[in-house]
Amino acid sequence: MRPLATAAAVMLAGFGAGCGFHPLYAIPNAPSGSMQRNLGSIYVEPVPDRLGYELRNNLIDLLDAQPRPIGARYRLRVTLSEKSEAIGVQSQPAPGGITQTAITRYNDTMTAEYELVDTATNTVVNRGVETGLSAYNVLASPYATLIGQQDADRHAADDMADRIRIDLAVYFAQGAKPHK
Repeated sequence: MRPLATAAAVMLAGFGAGCGFHPLYAIPNAPSGSMQRNLGSIYVEPVPDRLGYELRNNLIDLLDAQPRPIGARYRLRVTLSEKSEAIGVQSQPAPGGITQTAITRYNDTMTAEYELVDTATNTVVNRGVETGLSAYNVLASPYATLIGQQDADRHAADDMADRIRIDLAVYFAQGAKPHK
């Protein structure tokens, strides 16, 4: 049974090699670690507001980015917008024949538009848009509702930062000159 499993593994490896698949973080014909050096050579510009602060910090951590703009090969500009929409509404009859309506759930949609700028030429070399969605319930306590909203938004910012990192890695893997 063992030789059959070995033969199957060798055949699968051969099929995988023929499909053109290669690891994202291994740039062909580039020195080992080039992707991390490229991502690490980015300075993430400050993003306004609390959620922008979260997004920027996540990007700095994920990219292992430059702490200061001096010496950075690239600058990442991020513009963040947020829209809140009530999606859950509950109606209840109240005394006197009046119907009370209350919002019970919100969706926050966040959009991060980003540009990667080459500091040597001051030109935009890559750009993109990532969207995140967070949902939270309205609770009896306004404080608990606020904490729920902030937690949901923080998770959406984490997700958007990860997708921006992947987009930038794809950009570098598809032909950007490796940073040495």
